[in-house]
Amino acid sequence: MHPLLRILAVWAVLLTHALPAQAVTLLRDADIEYALGEIARPILNAAGLPAGSVNVVVIKDSSLNAFVIDHRHIFIHSGLLLKLKSADELQAVLAHEAAHIANGHISRRFANMRMANTITGLGMALAATAAASGADARAAGALSLGLGSSANRMFMSHTRAEESAADSSALRYMVSAGADPKAMLGVLDIFRGQEMLNVSRQDPYARTHPLSRDRLRAVKALAQTAKTKPGGTANSTYWFARAQGKLSAFLRAPSWTLRRAGSSASADIALMRQAVAYHRQPDSAKAQAAIRKLIALRPNDPFVHDLHGQILLESRNARAAVAAYGRAAALAPTNALILGGQGRALLAVGNPAQARNVLEKARARDFSDARVLRDLATAYAQTGNTGMASVLTAERYALAGRFKDARIHAERAAGLLPRGSAPWLRSQDVLSAAEAQASKRKK
Repeated sequence: MHPLLRILAVWAVLLTHALPAQAVTLLRDADIEYALGEIARPILNAAGLPAGSVNVVVIKDSSLNAFVIDHRHIFIHSGLLLKLKSADELQAVLAHEAAHIANGHISRRFANMRMANTITGLGMALAATAAASGADARAAGALSLGLGSSANRMFMSHTRAEESAADSSALRYMVSAGADPKAMLGVLDIFRGQEMLNVSRQDPYARTHPLSRDRLRAVKALAQTAKTKPGGTANSTYWFARAQGKLSAFLRAPSWTLRRAGSSASADIALMRQAVAYHRQPDSAKAQAAIRKLIALRPNDPFVHDLHGQILLESRNARAAVAAYGRAAALAPTNALILGGQGRALLAVGNPAQARNVLEKARARDFSDARVLRDLATAYAQTGNTGMASVLTAERYALAGRFKDARIHAERAAGLLPRGSAPWLRSQDVLSAAEAQASKRKK
């Protein structure tokens, strides 16, 4: 099955669930995602989930939520990530969501939705199930993408039994990973009393993760009797401070960041926060001074060079950005987000052929990055391959849920690409998805 259909299945649920009234913005940053992966790794190992099989992705949303919609992603709102006070609390959130994956709750919800024929929008659940099982691409692509509101609520909401089971499993994972199980109580305290509020005032987490007094008592009893394995938190503590520090530097006012940067957990995190804040003011001279000091502290850190490249590119110094991204890519040659930045910089200096090669490597590792699809389409267009440019544009629109636009570009690609070729088949995948969406809307 073509990876695009798997992604369409996942993102269509996300677009319906996370922010139904507006577009979902994913905060894709190589450094932050690596940090979250480091924090999650001992938890996922304890859950029996293979290394690299589950990615933690941040959604730009000030409300408090974390959720899973498939077996390969844990989504966390930026608001919750900034609200948490320690790596242990973040690991408690991740452990709970990992438990929903490991305990088979996602699979059971798909099965329940297949049986609930009175609920509208079952096509999305079937499409995602077909994708997960490796079913024929045409069959999966022909299924409707999208969930009706009642189907959405049913799919996303966990039962109290599932929540209790996930809590119990999560506490075991935390003990095994060396995290403090009592941190889960700190997380639950954030949401205590939410169920007493009007639904419109509740955070999404409370609506999808029911919290009862019995559940609180059970978690408290389990956490207090659990014995933590020592020495498991130093690495996670550093990466939590780094992820939270960088995220807040990009989301909060530069003046707020600069007042607090000096109290950061380490000198490199302080310099990173300062570089971002000065860049956003903008004060290019101070941003460059901070990033040079940061590079001196961590010369072999690919994410430091990635940030340097981003600052240079956004400051319209594309030639220097190419060098910075090149250093980052040399240190992390398989990181799709870093490769995407390198390709973007190469486009900016007028080197579309080299950009195309780099961006193809990025796309091969991450089919869901809309920026890479956009930049790769530009690179193909500038090198005279309008058929490839069209199919990539079609895929980008399809991933954004803009199926009318996706159809236009997919039809154009189908007419330009060799019939039966791999890119031509990709255009057919998009057309199948667009037709399914159009059929759903007519019903």
